[in-house]
Amino acid sequence: MIAIDTNVLLRYLLRDEEAQAKRARRLITGERRVLITDVVLVEMFWTLLGRRYRVGKVDLIAVVEGLLREPNLCFEDEEVVWQALRAYSNAEADFADALIVCKARKVAAYDDGLDAVHTFDSAALRLPGTAEP
Repeated sequence: MIAIDTNVLLRYLLRDEEAQAKRARRLITGERRVLITDVVLVEMFWTLLGRRYRVGKVDLIAVVEGLLREPNLCFEDEEVVWQALRAYSNAEADFADALIVCKARKVAAYDDGLDAVHTFDSAALRLPGTAEP
């Protein structure tokens, strides 16, 4: 298994720098499984939603769904990514907040369960399982 950084994933998706896009494609579609960490996924969201690319929420959800279906790609916790993607699609909160809540809920399940993820972010507070400090 190998892991990739956000810039490799972006070149693969955007194909905006052809030489790097070819290298990224070879790597991602190669013989080894490719890990996309949570940090890389969140950075991808921030980059694609930002001023330069301005990808819409619906399109971004479709991009991630496509990545989740790629046979050579794996994620830190695919189940949690799917849960976060669903929460993100149904809320005003950003994907990072949805991922934080879903991952905390799963990790806490191994202990006594999760009472809440405390945040000052008003959009994140609309996600189930959040509370103000």
